[in-house]
Amino acid sequence: MRIGLFGYGKMGQLIGKLATDQGHEIVARIDIDSALAPYASMDVAIDFSTPEAAFDIVKGCLENGVPVISGTTGWLDRRSEIEAICNKNKGGFLYASNFSLGVNLFFKLNKDLTKMMDKHSHYRVRMHETHHENKLDAPSGTAIRLAHDIADNSRYTGWSMDSKDPEMISVTSTREGKVPGTHEILWESADDAIQITHTAHSRMGFAAGALLAAKWIVGKKGLFSMQDVLEDG
Repeated sequence: MRIGLFGYGKMGQLIGKLATDQGHEIVARIDIDSALAPYASMDVAIDFSTPEAAFDIVKGCLENGVPVISGTTGWLDRRSEIEAICNKNKGGFLYASNFSLGVNLFFKLNKDLTKMMDKHSHYRVRMHETHHENKLDAPSGTAIRLAHDIADNSRYTGWSMDSKDPEMISVTSTREGKVPGTHEILWESADDAIQITHTAHSRMGFAAGALLAAKWIVGKKGLFSMQDVLEDG
């Protein structure tokens, strides 16, 4: 594939190295300014930029006929606009808050556990996530997805940061060191607790999943998620 990388921080660099090792060609490495991106030379674009830049990057790709996957979090208040642009241009767009295979299995585990625990109202759920000190958003996009999945499958009405409201899921965040990402979900009663945790040991799982998604979306039209990739694979 001929790949355009938007956002050339640690994730972009890792994806670039992995792609090159697999025989793909990186035709553009664009850190911030996407105005002069060489869209015509791209088979697919991968966006790991910033919340401020992501919308314009994805919009530019779709309007220039380039399928694009995005792992940038913190901009999804404008996702409906991007979906409309994708449909209008008959493009291909895939968003994932986390491309790791393990995390996507964790999403399924979280849903299944929530359905079981919701039958036992004396348990209350809370969540904590930890990431490296350079991560810009808190809570993480993965934590938000986990919280929404709990709310959609239980008595909880939503989530908020460090909530004391019994109808809300309490989410807390820590930013420290070089932690790639840890997400903990705790169901606790006065008598005991049940906890599930996903811990990333490195960013390689995220990079490999992103590259897999990029290969998968080439030639496809529509709006997709990582679940579509995994179910098709």
